[in-house]
Amino acid sequence: MLGIGLAAAGDWTGLLWGFLGALCAGLIPAGYIEWERGRGTWGDRHVVDRTKRAPIFFVILGSIGAGSVVMVLGNAPHGILVAMLALWVMTIGLLAVNTVWKISVDSAVASAVVCLLAVVHTPWWLAAYALTVAVCWSRVALGYHTVAQTAAGAALGAATTVAYAFG
Repeated sequence: MLGIGLAAAGDWTGLLWGFLGALCAGLIPAGYIEWERGRGTWGDRHVVDRTKRAPIFFVILGSIGAGSVVMVLGNAPHGILVAMLALWVMTIGLLAVNTVWKISVDSAVASAVVCLLAVVHTPWWLAAYALTVAVCWSRVALGYHTVAQTAAGAALGAATTVAYAFG
């Protein structure tokens, strides 16, 4: 989000908007997961039981939504706001799929980050897609997901970029 904010604003103020985006799209949801894990709600931070994931998605939607409202009220650059809304739409997709089938959120996020950076900075960022492949591989190797679940997550993440590009 910092890189997207920087590209959207064209100066250092974009880093502040990017930090807000990172806070709302990543840090607050991660904090919520750790808080619930500490309370014993989930066994680990991966929340492998898909039936227990819905609250996380609602926290993410609320956090990204609140951050987007702050961005609108603060006159944030268009690009960072569109990125936030694209991530919000991606989260709705993850939630919808998760109601019937387990999908890899980690793969979706890794894919979305690389593709968004490629769109806002340079296509050379697509070389970092090797990291997305590594994330997908790790999810399968650890036994948290199947190849299909990680591929679906990565595809949804890449599709987020399409929403961004047309926003």
